[in-house]
Amino acid sequence: FYLTDVVALARSQGHGVAGVQVDPENLQGVNNRIDLARVAKIVNRRLAEKLMKQGVNILDPDRVCLEASVRVGMDSIVWPGCVLQGDVRVGKGCVIGPGAILKDCRVEDGSQILAYSLVESSQVGRDCLVGPFARLRPGTRLANRVRVGNFVETKKTSLGEGSKASHLSYLGDAEIGRDVNVGAGTITCNYDGQNKFVTHIEDGAFIGSDTQLVAPVSVGKGAYVGAGSTITSDVPAGSLAITRTKQRHINGYAARRKKTFKSGKKTK
Repeated sequence: FYLTDVVALARSQGHGVAGVQVDPENLQGVNNRIDLARVAKIVNRRLAEKLMKQGVNILDPDRVCLEASVRVGMDSIVWPGCVLQGDVRVGKGCVIGPGAILKDCRVEDGSQILAYSLVESSQVGRDCLVGPFARLRPGTRLANRVRVGNFVETKKTSLGEGSKASHLSYLGDAEIGRDVNVGAGTITCNYDGQNKFVTHIEDGAFIGSDTQLVAPVSVGKGAYVGAGSTITSDVPAGSLAITRTKQRHINGYAARRKKTFKSGKKTK
């Protein structure tokens, strides 16, 4: 669409044509990708300045990517490199860390999305801590005061108030209650190659590090799962489930191994 065609169009419809004074920034041609990037930067800067006038602290307005649908509450901080797209609602006093990406999500008052985390089609309650390097996939619901730490991925999963999964875990299709501790390396094995199944973890449960929960499975209220366990059946409330094999020692193994290496033989 060429601006010069407007004159002929107006005359063909019987309208008069007159000159007016406009800000050149508001009347620029976009004929290639370079032009498009230039005007997009202008629009993005205006969106950032609008939020800043509403009390949002955007540390570097030229290094964030915003859309007009984004809403951010007063006294929140947006660090450089952030991308906020679609229907995003961020509450008051939040922190959106460097390089974080938010898409179609809700972040309630006082929560922090730390560096290089992705939150997509999810709900984050008040005073939560997410990241750094966390991924909340669609359908994730965090209640208040939940901690989802570095390299934790969630999908269609809810975590109740005060629960935490602080390190290196995958939680998919899981319903997790209040005050649950999910140890590092925990996996909900939700997919059998054809269907997805749900894992239920009730209030106050403790899941030890490097646990695999093979869904469908439930862990009862206040139960413990020992580190390194593979859980394939329901764990009763208040009990301890552990599936590790008994540790054994082979005396003298190190010396024999060293000796066989020198001789070129295989160690038995």
